[in-house]
Amino acid sequence: MFRSRAKEEKAATADQASPTDSKQPRDPQAPKGRPTPKRNEAQTQRRSVANTTLTRKDASKRQRDERRVQMEKQRQALSGRGNERDLPLRDRGPVRKFARDYIDSRFNVAEFFLPMAVVILVLSVVQVPALQNIALLLWLVIIILIVVDSFLNVFRLRKQLAERFPGQDTKGTVWYSLMRSLQMRRLRLPKPQVKRGERP
Repeated sequence: MFRSRAKEEKAATADQASPTDSKQPRDPQAPKGRPTPKRNEAQTQRRSVANTTLTRKDASKRQRDERRVQMEKQRQALSGRGNERDLPLRDRGPVRKFARDYIDSRFNVAEFFLPMAVVILVLSVVQVPALQNIALLLWLVIIILIVVDSFLNVFRLRKQLAERFPGQDTKGTVWYSLMRSLQMRRLRLPKPQVKRGERP
């Protein structure tokens, strides 16, 4: 009632400068006196909270489930029904695929080693000197044929790799193909994708 005019003007100026009358409203979700967090910071915080809520038992169960899914994808890829990206690391890539197709498209002497070894073993057990001599001769013939056939495989495959994949890393591919040629066709993994005699 008896306030001076100067005090009234000072109070009016303070009211105009108060934040309640500002034209930019404050974010109701952000606490007062704290800036709103950025999106990536909020996502990181939510992720860390979600990870800390998992117990050790739940985390190990999740890892087992993920491993089981990955192994199933790998099994499907090895059987020829899945995606090539799910193959084991040693089987991935166009170079390894070509090496597999090259071996699978031809007859390899080495793939008949196991059945021939069984036959030779049976002949060597029989107590007949003539059959034992035949078994020994068969051993020598099989070994020589495998060495010659493997040498031809290496020579031809290296030539094909140099023509088809110039400048690419083909290290270990020849050894990979030789190991595959030692396996019987029906037991090979990944499963053969070409027929015998078909051009890879």
